[in-house]
Amino acid sequence: MGHDDLPTLELAFPGPERDRGVAAILSGRKTALTGLLEIYEHAGEAVPMAGQRFSVLDSEGRPAVTIELVDVRVVPVKEIDDDFARAEGRGYADVAQWRAAHEEFFRSDGVSEFLGRTPVIDDDTLVVAERFRVVALDEPMPFATINS
Repeated sequence: MGHDDLPTLELAFPGPERDRGVAAILSGRKTALTGLLEIYEHAGEAVPMAGQRFSVLDSEGRPAVTIELVDVRVVPVKEIDDDFARAEGRGYADVAQWRAAHEEFFRSDGVSEFLGRTPVIDDDTLVVAERFRVVALDEPMPFATINS
């Protein structure tokens, strides 16, 4: 199955944040993703399942890498631990840094605009915690993007 046959996955919003995330996947630092369950529900999308594969797109909408989910859990924010936080590949030293960054993103203008309101993020807010493995590199990203 080629990447054209796969559902796509876009990290954050197009731009430097997405490109840093894609670069972290390509480097092997990023092996986990977190999504706000409310976003899936609002979009009418099913929660992904272990075994599903996705073509991860860069900011230009080009396939960069194919991943396969190896574990998917819907959990309250308070259940995310340091190990998962570090697996996000964004340099978080611990879950406190992970949580601060995710609360900021989940309350961002882009997410609020999509949902039509700013979500409440507390200990019991449900997130989709996904672990994945890289199964194929799709198309090489430009050198400047990888190092941004």
